[in-house]
Amino acid sequence: MTNWRAVGIGFLVSIVAGLFAFALPVIGHIGAGLIGGFAAGYVAGGGIGSGTWHGLLAGAIGGIVLAALFGLGAGFVGSIAAGPVGGFLGASVFVVGAVIALVLAIDSAIGGAVGGLLAR
Repeated sequence: MTNWRAVGIGFLVSIVAGLFAFALPVIGHIGAGLIGGFAAGYVAGGGIGSGTWHGLLAGAIGGIVLAALFGLGAGFVGSIAAGPVGGFLGASVFVVGAVIALVLAIDSAIGGAVGGLLAR
């Protein structure tokens, strides 16, 4: 059973850590995912499997929310700059961002596994 409170906490921790991650672009964002996944896994408890699941959910949801926001922003800017055809820019940014977010959710799952293991 999914502990949505743990997923929400992991999501919020990922977002807050992600804001500070811009200081170290690649390493910082990987670290933000690990920290958010760890928080979700630790709060959920239940061992490695449960921690992995909750960390993965927290990372994936956070990434998809950010991809949606960037997609909306790119679509808005694209439609102003290039008219209706520019709105497709937002859709393409969302699709690429969602794929990247799901791939990068793996580090959140790893952090969640560690958090779930330590929560025992």
